[in-house]
Amino acid sequence: MSVVSAKFCQFCGKSSDEGDHAACQRRLSMIDPPRYCAECARRMVVQVTPGGWTARCSRHGEITSAR
Repeated sequence: MSVVSAKFCQFCGKSSDEGDHAACQRRLSMIDPPRYCAECARRMVVQVTPGGWTARCSRHGEITSAR
């Protein structure tokens, strides 16, 4: 799922149209897993392991890191 075409920022949960999300995108691309669903802005259940992370939205399913 692309952060650019998302309805909501996956890091802060605000609408993608509101403000500048450059700092959020840098955090997501470097170290942090997404915290909010890009489709509905629900807070996701995130599990971080030494090998990567998984983030699950109760409505839209799970995404994982590419590690």
